[in-house]
Amino acid sequence: MPQLSGAVVLVTGANGGLGRELVEQALARGAAKVYATARRPQEWNDPRVVPLTLDVTDADSVRAAVAQAQDVTVLINNAGTSVESDTLLALSDEEIREVMETNFFGPVAMTRAFAPVLAASETSAVLNIHSVLSWIALTGAYSASKAALWSATNSFRVELAPQGTQVTGVHVGYMDTAMARGVDAPKTSPGEVARKSFDGLEQGDYEVIVDEISAGVKLGLSGPISALYPVLASNSPA
Repeated sequence: MPQLSGAVVLVTGANGGLGRELVEQALARGAAKVYATARRPQEWNDPRVVPLTLDVTDADSVRAAVAQAQDVTVLINNAGTSVESDTLLALSDEEIREVMETNFFGPVAMTRAFAPVLAASETSAVLNIHSVLSWIALTGAYSASKAALWSATNSFRVELAPQGTQVTGVHVGYMDTAMARGVDAPKTSPGEVARKSFDGLEQGDYEVIVDEISAGVKLGLSGPISALYPVLASNSPA
């Protein structure tokens, strides 16, 4: 099973609340080096952190990151985006594609590009940050992108197993970050999400269910779809 101690980690979206926690907690667990990537990377007061410019939606940027980070043993696909008024009927084609590019095509491109690098290590891992919205469509494009990423994570888990790369997916409800600032609901701290994610990774878990919201929704997938979507239950024929 992969361990953070001595690992070389690459974190996408490292400037954000969860991204920064993932960088800092990887270091606290003994990571030898962390590539902290973002479109405009920040400076870090730790010689083990390597700020790296990366746009996960740009193929040339992804290739440049692979060329510079040939020693990565743990890839963390954390970068994500959302848009306001997120319903598939209201968003423009451009907005829908933007969300899919960042939340789905980006992590897929990163995993494909870094797969040969990870194969060179005796133990390696991919950690994908999903959402409870992978399982319930409370938003339009964002939910669709996270559902697609969940499916891709399951595929990569099978495809990368022969080379010894563990693939772990993290599901979480509302996090106390800028993305959920306007949501009036209980929120999990980025620190707790990072801790549980790394606990699961080091324990060899394929899936990390961070909170009760995610656990409840996953359990609900085995029931009738109208139970997950009250509007369907209220509009169904008697």
